[in-house]
Amino acid sequence: MNFPKVFYLREVFFNISTMFNRRDFVRSSVLAALATAVSCKPKPTSVQKSNPHSKKGKPVVLATWDNRNATTAAMKALQEGGSALDAVEAGARVPEADPNDTSVGYGGFPDRDGHVTLDACIMDHRGNTGAVCFLEGIKHPISVARKVMEQTPHNMLCGSGALAFAREMGFPEENLLTEKSRRAWEQWLEEKEYRPVINIERHDTIGILALDAQGKLCGACTTSGMAFKMSGRVGDSPIIGAGLFVDSQVGGACATGLGELVTQTLGSFLIVELMRQGYSPQAACEEAVVRIINRAKAAGVEEYQAGFLALSKDGEHGAYAVVKGFNYALYQNEQNRVYEAGYKLSL
Repeated sequence: MNFPKVFYLREVFFNISTMFNRRDFVRSSVLAALATAVSCKPKPTSVQKSNPHSKKGKPVVLATWDNRNATTAAMKALQEGGSALDAVEAGARVPEADPNDTSVGYGGFPDRDGHVTLDACIMDHRGNTGAVCFLEGIKHPISVARKVMEQTPHNMLCGSGALAFAREMGFPEENLLTEKSRRAWEQWLEEKEYRPVINIERHDTIGILALDAQGKLCGACTTSGMAFKMSGRVGDSPIIGAGLFVDSQVGGACATGLGELVTQTLGSFLIVELMRQGYSPQAACEEAVVRIINRAKAAGVEEYQAGFLALSKDGEHGAYAVVKGFNYALYQNEQNRVYEAGYKLSL
């Protein structure tokens, strides 16, 4: 007569015991997962330190190379009430319109067939993106990229499609091949035998980041690409995560140099993710350069340059390059200056 009751009690005790065992198992599993996550956090292969020129403060504009005219235009946009997005577009348009800048926009060196083809991307503080690549005949690809972001459901348009869209948006077509660039191309045809060369002058792709007084962070990147490249080649500049990446909750980064190397490591995205994990902007840039060097050595690349800039949400910045020669413009605390970036290798 008591058997059912005894059986019931045994079942109750068994269920209670199982419940606690399961609870302990879940708790121990969670703790183990957290421990694994902490232990798997990447350790820097470079020294975590701050850039000697880095200070907190907003607003701030940061750009690759000696693009003080660009940072001036960007800061002016901010001072006149424009958004950070307005600022990076205004800054990028300066070298795009400069016929003496042979690596961006009008006056850019052509591909090996004599065509000037342009790449650009833009990213706002909400994470929206727009990009164009292999675009011909339009002086301001950065503005077309912004239209892609704001007026289409797409992230990127290329080639004839990008050109048709630019026409639809009212952008005028122009001949972007200047006499200076045409002569350089003709000389290259005789001497280089269709071997593309990397621009070794003290300028290249412009990547620009702007942080406004409200803490909104945006970025832009624009280029005519590798001088005398194969027709159709696209580098890192219009690729979100490679040439540019922005997360207003963390910071932003942009790149310059040999696009193939930057694209293979998604350098700008890497830097922002490292900053998310607690790296300083400088340490994140250094780590990204080390990743490039390690990968390039494995691939047998002997001569290359790549440089990064990073900007945190509180206005601190970092800058670093593979080899000596990379400089950058910083407009902050009412001062617009150019600084030399640190570098890893001495060639």
